[in-house]
Amino acid sequence: MTPATIIPGAMTKRALIVDDSRSARVILSRMLEGYGLQVDSSESAEHALEYLRQTRPDVIFMDHLMPGMDGFQAIQAIKGNPDTAMIPVVMYTSQEGELYVSQARALGAVGVLPKTVKQVDVSRVLYQLRLLPERRDSRPAAPAYTGQETAAARTQAPVVAMGEIEAAVRSASAPLLKEHNTEMRRFVLASLEAFARRIGTDLKPAATPPAPAPEPIEAAPPPPPTSRWPLVAAIAALALLPTLVLAVIHTRTLDAMSELAQSNTRLAAFAEEQQLQLAALRQAVQGREVQIATAAAARPAEANVEYEPVPYGEAPLAGARLERMREMIQQLKAGGFRGTLKVATFVGEFCLVGNGIEGYSMAADDLPASRCDLRGNPFDDGLSTAQRQSLPFANLVASLRQDKNDSLRVEVEHEGRQPTVPYPRGDQLAKVTAGDWNKIAAQNNRVEFAAQPAGS
Repeated sequence: MTPATIIPGAMTKRALIVDDSRSARVILSRMLEGYGLQVDSSESAEHALEYLRQTRPDVIFMDHLMPGMDGFQAIQAIKGNPDTAMIPVVMYTSQEGELYVSQARALGAVGVLPKTVKQVDVSRVLYQLRLLPERRDSRPAAPAYTGQETAAARTQAPVVAMGEIEAAVRSASAPLLKEHNTEMRRFVLASLEAFARRIGTDLKPAATPPAPAPEPIEAAPPPPPTSRWPLVAAIAALALLPTLVLAVIHTRTLDAMSELAQSNTRLAAFAEEQQLQLAALRQAVQGREVQIATAAAARPAEANVEYEPVPYGEAPLAGARLERMREMIQQLKAGGFRGTLKVATFVGEFCLVGNGIEGYSMAADDLPASRCDLRGNPFDDGLSTAQRQSLPFANLVASLRQDKNDSLRVEVEHEGRQPTVPYPRGDQLAKVTAGDWNKIAAQNNRVEFAAQPAGS
């Protein structure tokens, strides 16, 4: 049980996190501490029930899949105890779906939070449970998943269809063209009015004061008629100006659409090339898997070697590995086997994102493997020899060793990093995604069981 440090001036509400994953506990603890809550954590449901005998937290965040008692069984135990029945329980798990949420609520859970939890989800739950006094505009720092999402967003290369490009260009240029046409009409009308006023001023006779009748003179020749062709030419030029402007804009729009089409073609070709490279790499990995399977099939029958993969973040000698070992022991005893069952653990190196403070998590499948924050296995590296074995596994091995009449013995060894499938290196690393890398790491992160007969 790991109690959290009290933040000066913070609220005195207390939260309990029950999860066998250390990284998941660290991530959720940072978020809750950002709201001033005191946070305690437990790595199993049994430890959590022991904790509740002495302490009453204001909320419990419960994982579902854990060694021993799972989350649903823990909720039933909590709600079945009158002293703890009123404590709100929120499922904090990778399980999802409406059916799962309905089952959790039927057992007494107030809600379900995903493992890839966001700050807004935690804030909403705390406000609903009245663990925060009022809404605040300022929020704690964003969770570690922001880096993952940003890295994934930088790798996206959308392929835009020609119809979408043309529609986008038309929708963007239509308001500009409409506004320009309106301004040009106003300019033409104003120019015509100015010309009309000028012509009217020129044709209007000047007002003269009355004067005595002049002496009769010979009639002067009439003035030559004024030519109106310059005015007509000016009006025609002003009328053609909007057409010329629209023609220029249309030409530039067509050029932009052509450039976008060329860019789209280049992006499509690049994406196709990347897909071909990835397909070749996957084919090489599958060929290596076939070689491994062939080599395993060629081993002597008496060796009876089996292996079980270990998901990242799980103890090697627990869960499915423990069940496989029990089945092998039953089969060997039923067949009258005499000898040693050797159990060896191997470590795979996964493509991870995060940091050493808030913990690491699996990278998104489409993230390039070269951009992983870490390619390794900090979870397994931080485990001691005893922590690699679950309590049921240790009890099973101890019972076999205590039985002097039992002809079957168990030996446990940690072999470290001995990959059966090689990791991409050099130029191959630049063409591999995190999903491809982690598929290889999942095969190397394993537990091998080898039955060795006595005297061999």
